[in-house]
Amino acid sequence: MANPAGIGYDHHMIPIVSIVGKSGSGKTTLIEKLVAELTRRGFRVATIKHNRHGFEIDHEGKDSWRHKQAGAVATVVASPARIAVIEDTARDYELAEIRDLYIRNADIILAEGYKQNPHPKIEVFRTDLRRERLCGSEENLIALAGDHPVSAEAPWFDWNDAAGLADLIEGRFLARQT
Repeated sequence: MANPAGIGYDHHMIPIVSIVGKSGSGKTTLIEKLVAELTRRGFRVATIKHNRHGFEIDHEGKDSWRHKQAGAVATVVASPARIAVIEDTARDYELAEIRDLYIRNADIILAEGYKQNPHPKIEVFRTDLRRERLCGSEENLIALAGDHPVSAEAPWFDWNDAAGLADLIEGRFLARQT
């Protein structure tokens, strides 16, 4: 089994890069740009979005909801083009656990909303929000993306520079085998 912390990637593990930042900083927008750019380059990208408040994709009266109400601990909804797993959990899974349990057929995982994790991080930072940054180099910060350059112990990128950030991600985590 893979290292649960996801540190020390081997050739069997899909690398995880976590996009972090304060609420309203632009994390989702940056992930959209990175997914589009990495996909354009031929990589298969998966994403994990954390929602600390919980969420529902199962709706009252639907068959899958009825299965859950009857006592099913997991329900899979499948179609020719999509599959979803609705599963009860006893705790909040770590990123590496989610990767190992659910993600296949991807070259990279971009995660959003996991501020405290051991994976490489790109922090999105807006100077106009006048908030403190979240990460330092001791928290595996590999880049900072924002609206204005700030002093940092990691390279800074304009948040519209998806190509530059994709170059960084590709160079560090997606080097193709020759």
